[in-house]
Amino acid sequence: MNHSRRVPNGLRILDTFCCSGGMGMGYWLAGFDVVGVDINPQPHYPFEFVQGDAIEYIREHGHEFDLIHGSPPCQAYTPLNAYNHKTYPDLIAPTREAMLATGRPYVIENVEAAAPELRDPALLCGPMFGVRVYRHRLFETNWPLTAPAHPKHVERCTRNGYLPTPEKPFMTITGGAHSRAWQNAACDVMGMPWIKVAAGGDIKLGIREVCEAIPPAFARYIGERYLAAHPAALAA
Repeated sequence: MNHSRRVPNGLRILDTFCCSGGMGMGYWLAGFDVVGVDINPQPHYPFEFVQGDAIEYIREHGHEFDLIHGSPPCQAYTPLNAYNHKTYPDLIAPTREAMLATGRPYVIENVEAAAPELRDPALLCGPMFGVRVYRHRLFETNWPLTAPAHPKHVERCTRNGYLPTPEKPFMTITGGAHSRAWQNAACDVMGMPWIKVAAGGDIKLGIREVCEAIPPAFARYIGERYLAAHPAALAA
């Protein structure tokens, strides 16, 4: 990831439900100053971090930012939940309501299965940005966002827990009892070197971080599209 290409734009983004900072890093690379908020401790978040309720923070401080991003928990919509039948909170609508009340531009991210809860979302996937993982994510915005061309999924994927090979160069990055070598390789694929687990580190935390993450390339694209659509924001 080439940090030297970053050109600060003087704008601030609020990165809510931020986890370990995949989206935050992408927005930072697009030039934004980033503040992250999450209900859980995020010891590896690479920017200013506030531990707290994301929706409450949006209500109280969202108006202080130029753009607001939110990645509400997706467990309620994942295929796995069809089997475990757990009850998870649906936070997409409350997040949107809080964002709209600020009057600021926003981005809401979630998984494909959450499409009925989102308003005209754009779909992004790894190969659009040269990222070797098929990772579909939806992004709702209240400003125009279009996706780049979506390459066909022609490259073969390794099974979950296995390292990529020349024959299967794409990784499957989902949860499991994985090795440190696998976690490090997944970080390389996702473009998130700051959450690599060194020897003696908390491998369970590292696996959770990379498996829940979104490649920074997605957010960098969104941030750059926002700047292109709002040239007046740079001149303010």
